[in-house]
Amino acid sequence: MANNIENKVVVITGASSGLGEATAKYLAERGAILVLGARRADLLEQIVQSITAAGGKAIYQKTDVRVKEQVGSLVNKALENYGRVDVIVNNAGIMPIAPMAEVRTDEWDRMIDINIKGVLYGIAAALPIFQKQGSGHFINIGSVAGIKVFSPGGTVYSGTKYAVRAISDGLRQEVGGSIRTTTIEPGAVDSELKFSTSHEQSAENVKEFYKKAIPAVTIAKAIAYAIEQPSDVDINEIVIRPTVQDF
Repeated sequence: MANNIENKVVVITGASSGLGEATAKYLAERGAILVLGARRADLLEQIVQSITAAGGKAIYQKTDVRVKEQVGSLVNKALENYGRVDVIVNNAGIMPIAPMAEVRTDEWDRMIDINIKGVLYGIAAALPIFQKQGSGHFINIGSVAGIKVFSPGGTVYSGTKYAVRAISDGLRQEVGGSIRTTTIEPGAVDSELKFSTSHEQSAENVKEFYKKAIPAVTIAKAIAYAIEQPSDVDINEIVIRPTVQDF
């Protein structure tokens, strides 16, 4: 039975583990054609081999979302190989948690570069293609920390995820009509995100918080739900938490 995911060309950033990997594999099972980007090419290669061995279609390219040209190149690879781009999942993100008083400006810069600018570079690469096609779907990965500030410790992280939410909603208003925009806002989901904290006490708190985490495939299913809707239906926002998570 055909579905509205089959044969869609889907670009995913941050696809080497966690949400990105789970989403790639889940969509591949449903017939999507995957174009995967991340910094760890060795892991991408393994994921692509796993997908193709199971009869799916996937290619990859080493991509650092902090570099605009690399994001553009990833999206163009999809276009060159398959003639179109139907969905881009702007998934790459980091979450180093520390109190503001630690003044870890290097970490702040990295979060801004990956969590905000990485999403913007994905939008910049895909939008002209979507406009030319008269169709396309942006899926931007936010966070529950983009709805309520995760403080103490996650103030800057929250700032980046509030930005993703605002950019997504503004984008929807500007390009809606034939182009869809979805923001996925996960709570504690099992991924490598929890390992990006170097501040000792904060790392302990994060580890404790993530004991309640739900599997990454949960988010993959939400992404699939947004994609598989008819073209005149735009799922704008999905917030997903573990049932036991109050934040």
